[in-house]
Amino acid sequence: MAPLSRRDLLRTGAASGLGVIVAGSVDAIAAPAAAAQVARATGYGPLVDDPAGLLALPKGFRYKVIAQSGVTKLETGEFTPSDPDGMACFRSGRDFVLINNHEIGGSEPHRTPALAGLTYDPGAGGGTTTIVVDREGNRKSEYVSLAGTHNNCAGGETPWGTWLTCEETEQRAGGVYQKDHGYVFEVDAFDRDANIEPVPLKFLGRYSHEAVAVDPKTSEIYLTEDASGPNGLYFRWVPPKGFRGGKGALRALALSAGGDTAGRLQAMSAFKGSRHIDDLSEATTPGTRYKVRWVDVPDRDARTVSVRKQFEPGQVTHSRKLEGAYWGDGGAYFVASYARISDGSVNEHDGQVWFYDPRAETIELKTIYGVNPDPEADTDYDGPDNITVSPHGGLILAEDGEGLSHLVGVTRDGKSYPMARNDLNDSEFTGPVFSQDGRILFACIQSPGHVFAITGPWGDR
Repeated sequence: MAPLSRRDLLRTGAASGLGVIVAGSVDAIAAPAAAAQVARATGYGPLVDDPAGLLALPKGFRYKVIAQSGVTKLETGEFTPSDPDGMACFRSGRDFVLINNHEIGGSEPHRTPALAGLTYDPGAGGGTTTIVVDREGNRKSEYVSLAGTHNNCAGGETPWGTWLTCEETEQRAGGVYQKDHGYVFEVDAFDRDANIEPVPLKFLGRYSHEAVAVDPKTSEIYLTEDASGPNGLYFRWVPPKGFRGGKGALRALALSAGGDTAGRLQAMSAFKGSRHIDDLSEATTPGTRYKVRWVDVPDRDARTVSVRKQFEPGQVTHSRKLEGAYWGDGGAYFVASYARISDGSVNEHDGQVWFYDPRAETIELKTIYGVNPDPEADTDYDGPDNITVSPHGGLILAEDGEGLSHLVGVTRDGKSYPMARNDLNDSEFTGPVFSQDGRILFACIQSPGHVFAITGPWGDR
């Protein structure tokens, strides 16, 4: 297997649970002594070029296209919508049910059909489709589960088995848009009636949402914001006293008296001792740990000023390109995809993975990628976005950077390896998620829009 010279992961004694993880360009972040710790990838072997020119995988692995924008058709006869993005997988008997976001902002060729009862705003073309496959990954059906939303990017699965889909936008009503956008919506994978008359969860704020992670014990929700000018914020929502998460609970809260401002929406403020951290790109050393305080958002619906602009300098901590999020090891992992001096960041990098510990009230930098010196090289990775936990150990990261695009695996002990490469174009990978039995990795290439079921000789990693 070709050595991953600039993007190999470095091990750290602080790694726990999933074993995630210190990453980066050796030239960019590793001192000479640390460079000796670089772990060469093991993975599943080198990627094999796809004769069909679509998806390169290791030897022995296969893929099926289970949905393709503008090619496969929904139950109602329309084409599968454009731009598949964040995704979740649920089990239903011997089948698997996928909820797939469609990050449609207006110019895409295949909008999510604005079906009666499932449409929030007829002027918006985003939404979610639900794809049913059998245990071998064969497509059985696909249907609209949410329509009339805008730029549905990522989201997160709840402990009670639903999907929170996020609008990455601050679009206000006007022109073709009949309603304000920038909200989170809940989608049920099994009960179609639960998705009738979509309800925005306004108590989670109106901003450029990216992803969410939910604490299964407290029902607190942690949210990333992908925005700039200034850079985005990391949020948590603390439910009101007596709230218990469960199917329909968030919707009922949103519809209740005062539901738009139920609970507390707060932005993160990080400190090193008494010194405030203005931007997360300041951290360049894996293991860097900051104490966290939480600051209430003054106007979560951003009626006159964007949420991230409502704070005084030094009051909250910003980060460029906050992206994927998931709950694991008793806390919330979240990703910053890259940072550049030109976008207001303090330092430059091509990816960070952070871990928030709710008991210690700290965040710790678990992974950092140095700036990719050669995005066209098949051994260089950058721009981690969506992340999923692998039942075979470690993680799968979707690359959304420059040049070649990969699914990148990370082993339990911190070794990186290529899991897949986009041989079609340079579009990003999105939505990686495993089936509950661990036999299928589902993932997407966003443009022109493919959803894959990947199978093969999975083993402990």
